[in-house]
Amino acid sequence: MEVISVISLWLIPGIIGFILLYGTYKKVPTYESFVEGGKEGIKIAVSIIPFLVGMLVAISIFRASGALDFLIDILRPALQAIGIPAEIVPLALIRPISGTAALGMTTDLIATYGPDSFIGRLASTLQGSTDTTFYVLTVYFGAVGIKKMGDALKVGLLADIVGIVVAIIVVTIFFGVL
Repeated sequence: MEVISVISLWLIPGIIGFILLYGTYKKVPTYESFVEGGKEGIKIAVSIIPFLVGMLVAISIFRASGALDFLIDILRPALQAIGIPAEIVPLALIRPISGTAALGMTTDLIATYGPDSFIGRLASTLQGSTDTTFYVLTVYFGAVGIKKMGDALKVGLLADIVGIVVAIIVVTIFFGVL
């Protein structure tokens, strides 16, 4: 186990060092390239702000309007029949949209039910096994001007669904049902 700790500690600095040494060997101005990349990164960060604000407003409206609670109330009987806690549904729905909102929901679930509860473990596993698909598509694809994102959306949502299903199965197998 200690070998893995040492490798993980030195992996990123080693990769960065290798890139710098290789760039120097190939006579690439590494510092100047780094500075140019930093300038481009700042431009991209500023350009994604409108997309980010739009996503956050949409999420707030969805939650504040009661639409999320209404949807959960409709799904509750079916979820209970198959042993899935309805409390996890908002997290599963919000996670593909916003990582920050999902982290807040995960924190609330863990504070309410405890980190060692079935819901707490499932929330943590869902948080780690799904991605912010809509956020990535809206913010990053929009910032670089990609208009056709239908296939990326389908694959991203499929990956999220698989992540949710596998998280439920794995947590149920390892930590038991409710």
